[in-house]
Amino acid sequence: MWPIIFCSMAAVTIVLERFYFFYKARERVPNFQARIKSLVKQEKFEEAINLCETTKGIIPHILGIGIHIRAKTHQEQERILAKYVSKLLSNLEKNLSFLAIIGNIAPLLGLLGTITGMIRAFMKIEHLKGSAGVSDIAGGIWEALITAAGLFVAIPTMFFYHYFEVKINKILSNTKEIVAEVLEWEAPLP
Repeated sequence: MWPIIFCSMAAVTIVLERFYFFYKARERVPNFQARIKSLVKQEKFEEAINLCETTKGIIPHILGIGIHIRAKTHQEQERILAKYVSKLLSNLEKNLSFLAIIGNIAPLLGLLGTITGMIRAFMKIEHLKGSAGVSDIAGGIWEALITAAGLFVAIPTMFFYHYFEVKINKILSNTKEIVAEVLEWEAPLP
């Protein structure tokens, strides 16, 4: 039971940390992209950069990078933005593999408890030469019911794992659109 309890505490910790991360990463300024696009069209780059730097979140950061690198060649811009998106993906997926592992091993730990509980119950029956009562084998049967505890940990853990996967896919889709838009910006002619 202790490994299942440890798994549940680890899963809760990861889920709370990811909620906090996504809360901090959300877009907080209404119409932020439209405001930046307008500033870029008016060639007010310093104002746009300041707005990006003072606004927290993924989108402002990408747009800020795009404004900083607007004078570079298209290939250099693609390379820099791809590197950033790769780093972003790594940050988005942080600890999710552990959540998947916990969701997969928790039922197995419960199953292990079932097997050891049944072994204990049958050993007690054998020890008492077949005349064991319910109270004699109750401990083994109770241990066998640990499977339920493993499932109670695994089901919500896998739910949150998939919830975060969907959230990451939405963010990445939005990020790809923003990167494509940034790559269409043209540097002002000297």
